[in-house]
Amino acid sequence: MNAKLTIARPGMLTTVQDYPGRVGYWQIGVPPSGPMDDLSFRLGNTALGNPEGAPGIECAMAGPAMTFDEDTTVCVTGAPVSVTVDGIAHGQWRPVFVPAGAVLDVGTLSGPGLRIYVLVQGGIETDDYLGSASTFTLGRFGGHEGRTLRAGDVLKLGQATGAAGGVPAEHVPAIHTCWELAVTEGPHGAPEFFTRSDIDTLYATEYEVHFNSDRTGVRLIGPKPDWARTTGGEAGLHPSNIHDNAYSIGALDFTGDTPILLGPDGPSLGGFVCPITVVSADRWKLGQLAPGNKIRFVPVRAERAASRRDLGVSRRASNSVVHSSGGDGDDGVIARRDGDTAVTYRRSGDDNVLVEYGDMNLDLALRARAHALHQRLEAEKPAGLLDLTPGIRSLQVRVDPDVLPVGKLMGMLAEAEDTLPAANELVVPSRTVRMPLSWDDPATREAIQRYMHGVRADAPWCPWNIEFIRRMNGLESVNDVFDTVFGAEYMVLGLGDVYLGAPVATPLDPRHRLVTTKYNPARTWTPENAVGIGGAYLCIYGMEGPGGYQFVGRTTQVWNHRHPAKSGPFEEGTPWLLRFFDRISWYPVEPEELMDLRADTAAGRGGGVEIEDGSFSLAEHEEFLASNSRSIEEFRAMQSVAFGAERQRWSDAGEFALPG
Repeated sequence: MNAKLTIARPGMLTTVQDYPGRVGYWQIGVPPSGPMDDLSFRLGNTALGNPEGAPGIECAMAGPAMTFDEDTTVCVTGAPVSVTVDGIAHGQWRPVFVPAGAVLDVGTLSGPGLRIYVLVQGGIETDDYLGSASTFTLGRFGGHEGRTLRAGDVLKLGQATGAAGGVPAEHVPAIHTCWELAVTEGPHGAPEFFTRSDIDTLYATEYEVHFNSDRTGVRLIGPKPDWARTTGGEAGLHPSNIHDNAYSIGALDFTGDTPILLGPDGPSLGGFVCPITVVSADRWKLGQLAPGNKIRFVPVRAERAASRRDLGVSRRASNSVVHSSGGDGDDGVIARRDGDTAVTYRRSGDDNVLVEYGDMNLDLALRARAHALHQRLEAEKPAGLLDLTPGIRSLQVRVDPDVLPVGKLMGMLAEAEDTLPAANELVVPSRTVRMPLSWDDPATREAIQRYMHGVRADAPWCPWNIEFIRRMNGLESVNDVFDTVFGAEYMVLGLGDVYLGAPVATPLDPRHRLVTTKYNPARTWTPENAVGIGGAYLCIYGMEGPGGYQFVGRTTQVWNHRHPAKSGPFEEGTPWLLRFFDRISWYPVEPEELMDLRADTAAGRGGGVEIEDGSFSLAEHEEFLASNSRSIEEFRAMQSVAFGAERQRWSDAGEFALPG
């Protein structure tokens, strides 16, 4: 029988995590999760003779108290705390023997840092979810019942397989209140997105960690960029807006004018620019950044970054200073390739390459090109390939650089590009998915009110997002917005735009493409399955969380929390409802009817979703565009006038001068 531990006091934000977490699901909006400070976690496991990724406990600011029904050995790492066994003090970073029935008490922080790790010899046994024991609380899965631990929880322990030792002093990471983070340039640098002065300011500034930070991202306080562009065009009114692409963990994401370092529970896909990315070996520091801490970014050459695999002195974690002779000096652009479809290869840390096609326009031919590359790499499956995540006109390729160095990857990408089929040859499976939509749903109204009370009341899109959409697109009435949304067929171009299978989709008919901008700053709360428009794209929010799209209503679930069982419209073993190139259309329901449909879906019934198999031909679509080109251009011209007028109103009101 397995030994067990019982939680007597849970501490704060205490969860079960494993390393490297949930790998391989970035493309459908499932983050890896795992320990935010992977180094402290892995060192604690090795000190106990465990595999370095064995499931353990993470908490923040205050640790747990627990008992064991058998003699056990533990190791407490991370930020400095008191550690006692039945009141007798013990040290961190070394094995601690806990007799059966004794109370292991891990106290509150007694120094700098934020997160504490409790590792147990043999590890913690939990059921895997999509291949990992890591807890993702926002998604309500993984770990112990998909949530933080509570008093009275009982966890099973695994069998010890190795001898306990300790962590050498020179391997213990240095935890501070003032930090230097090693970063690489890109993916979105100067002069395309930021000015040279913006980048100089970024490296010269001592940023402060905002109190509103968590595992999804570390919000920073710092200067507002001047920006190299006036707008994001089709992607949105603010110059931070871009056509959605995949993010890297550790990217500095400018959501409007607010910089946020994306964490292991952060979004996989989004429409904001990221000028720099923390290298993988330094991302452990994100887990120890506490409110009020100071940060400086130090550019390094990607090929000289330390390896995340290393746990010893070569990780450079015990040194508080990042030694660097400078970055790569290429603004994050590794290479460019000319041709019928231009290709830009952008660096996103030392472990990601963002392959970007064509100009910054919404063009399904570019999405087709990214799809062809995606299929090619997925079929080859080279060793070291970890994730492939498509965006609107891009594909992010994540690798283990110790197995598949970026230089070798670039050779593979060039070879693949030479053999890809023409974009107009694309014919893909494309289901029609008809879904209920509660227009201007009360839950979305509540989210707007919360935003006005807690974030900013004077935003141009408040108090009614639908009226803002009408104004930005030059429509005569909000009924025209209604007619446009319900008359459109939205093609799914990406998944995981706001986590958990959330689609980023655009109308196939350009005359249905309502263009908006995104909230700046973003909302702190969005109801699950709210439907919104940002730039020229529609999204269904897969779960509660932050967000920035302009609301039009709410629909039923796009993620199956009953996984892996077949449930309603969800397939066996596939918790996400939608697929790339699905075509979504809406039918109207009242709010009360939607609540009934949502209850049906939660109970494993259909939930009002109708799905029919089909296919999509890009060549046929281009024929449609050609035959309707005149009216499409007339609509775009009208829309452009309204978009320009709205931007002028923002400029006159000082909107672009607002602090982040």
